[in-house]
Amino acid sequence: MYWHKTPSWLRKFYPTFTWRRPDTEKKLYLTFDDGPIPGMTTWVLDQLAQYQVKATFFCVGDNIRKYPEVFSWVRLQGHALGNHTFNHMNGWKTPQDEYIRNTQFCQRFLSTDTKLFRPPYGRIRKKQALQLQQEGYEIIMWDVLTGDFDRKLAPEKCLKKTIEATENGSIIVFHDNVKAEERITHVLPRYIEHCLEKGFTFELLK
Repeated sequence: MYWHKTPSWLRKFYPTFTWRRPDTEKKLYLTFDDGPIPGMTTWVLDQLAQYQVKATFFCVGDNIRKYPEVFSWVRLQGHALGNHTFNHMNGWKTPQDEYIRNTQFCQRFLSTDTKLFRPPYGRIRKKQALQLQQEGYEIIMWDVLTGDFDRKLAPEKCLKKTIEATENGSIIVFHDNVKAEERITHVLPRYIEHCLEKGFTFELLK
């Protein structure tokens, strides 16, 4: 089970995490998890370039290692970067020290001073989060989860629910991975067009 719109009670339960940005202006924050990989990430980059919008990519360190040319293209196009652990670690199932080491290892491959971190699956223990925050990381969650990873979700329904959940300051999660391909290829260009028509701008997380 997952929520397309993160409930307010959950945001209050983890008040030190970033779920959205201030909503005084019509700004949105596109984010992409799990890349970089050939095919999907490059397709996403082409879409963003076509609409002249920027996004934040939460990268898996091992994918950076395997596909450095794709990662370089993300950087060259001026998108922001974030840490998504080296091996896409589930914090609920990973010992503290191992989780922190894995995150630090990913940081080496990012080759940047970014301190944005998103836990894979959104699953992180409070002690893990506290240690990362003490090291200067901002833990970025979301308030709109597209559901593009859900193979049972029809692409048009994915688009509809994503639009319905969007509001000023929303942080939106897509996935540049093979699992999401059927939905993201339908949703992303239509979603961007809809938001631009409604007067939203897309900003980088910093």
